[in-house]
Amino acid sequence: MSDATSNESELLARVPHGLYIAGEWGAGTGGRTFAVDDPATGEPLDVAVADATAADALAALDAAVAAQPDWASTPPRERSEMLRRAFQACMDRADDLALAMTLEMGKPLAESHGEVRYGAEFFRWFAEEAVRIDGRYTVAPGGDGRIVVTSRPVGPALLITPWNFPLAMLTRKIGAAAAAGCTMVCKPSEVTPITALLLMTILIDAGFPPGVCNLVTTTDAAALSTTLLADPRLRKVSFTGSTKVGKSLHEAASANLQRVSLELGGNAPFVVLADADVDAAIEGALAAKMRNGGEACTSANRFLVHASIADRFTDGLAARMAALRLGRGTEPDVDVGPMIRERDRAKVAGLVDDAVHAGAAVRAGGAHADRPGWFYEPTVLAEVPAEAELLDTEIFGPVAPVVTFETVDEAITMANATEAGLISYLYTQNLDHALGVAEALEAGMVGINRGVVSNPAAPFGGIKSSGLGREGGAEGIEAYRETQYIGIALSD
Repeated sequence: MSDATSNESELLARVPHGLYIAGEWGAGTGGRTFAVDDPATGEPLDVAVADATAADALAALDAAVAAQPDWASTPPRERSEMLRRAFQACMDRADDLALAMTLEMGKPLAESHGEVRYGAEFFRWFAEEAVRIDGRYTVAPGGDGRIVVTSRPVGPALLITPWNFPLAMLTRKIGAAAAAGCTMVCKPSEVTPITALLLMTILIDAGFPPGVCNLVTTTDAAALSTTLLADPRLRKVSFTGSTKVGKSLHEAASANLQRVSLELGGNAPFVVLADADVDAAIEGALAAKMRNGGEACTSANRFLVHASIADRFTDGLAARMAALRLGRGTEPDVDVGPMIRERDRAKVAGLVDDAVHAGAAVRAGGAHADRPGWFYEPTVLAEVPAEAELLDTEIFGPVAPVVTFETVDEAITMANATEAGLISYLYTQNLDHALGVAEALEAGMVGINRGVVSNPAAPFGGIKSSGLGREGGAEGIEAYRETQYIGIALSD
């Protein structure tokens, strides 16, 4: 057994595989387990994770409800210190967290370490925000009283996270909820539960009291969410995932008027104007497209490039994409890991085949990689016709379709021709274009001359069908607080 294999086996044996409810690890009422696959081989990892039932979800909510009063009244400084300890523990255990992500999700270890740093920063950011929850005190306009505006925790929250960023999506939600004084039930993706289980041990060591943060892993997410959303004691749901599922959760939450935060799908345009620094745009395109192997809601989905520079941009991007090295994420010098599942790879292959059949030209990649696991070659397509399905579909894979335009107004129209509105990217060296086009783009976030914009100190979220609410930044904690107005009468 190699040292790398030994490290993997040791980690999988050390991480708890049960449910974490009310401060205790357990197998769940059904006693069921499920396997977790290694997408780099297509074979199961040596682990069996507890498969929660709806009854287990209710037990987790019971624990969160019981812990809510004490957690809400815990001094902000104490909540802050717990989050600060959790941040430091994530950094101290970065090797474990990165290896867990690489094993179950497939991304290269270097990229997993980047996610550890990014994810941990949400704990540090919200540790600082926990002690800055404020309100206001003003004189009533008529002078006959005082207006006090404060806020209180929303209450128990359901946090549902996806597989593509198994650490950062949890820390972004847990950090905000904990800082605001909310208890929670966490439901990670069944595809990547190991990272969440490992993170829970960190929160325990950081001093989170029993019942504050409960974890249920399951293969039946619909049954758990339906059960919990039907319970009026649940006051908040935060979901990151597909637009289809998000709309369903939003509808279910309306019955009990639960607060909802939804971070849903994207169809990000990457606009390169004629005056752009083409070399910089190529580097930004590589970052915007290939972060997480293209399996990210912020991934650039459509490359809209001015006709005068389209050949230079496409050739440069194709050369960079073709040079990326595919492999299992634990191997040295790997740039791109596998896709998460065979069905996801099949979807991407179908989109590429459809575009080529419609007239697109393959400049790089365009096929399955010849090796075990769910690998697809980094692909660049030129001359993509407007009717190609991948221009209207979130690709969620390593494929970059290039479309040309002639005028700035045409670029804006093309960029906004989607129901999604999560993020847009813009490359230009003209300040008027930078501000004017950015304001015209229908997106919750815009990256100007940069291919990665995510930052714990900034609000993350979209408009239109890309969701509701914001995570991160000063806005992130507001999603877990309810405004309260106190009117005070004054005698003469």
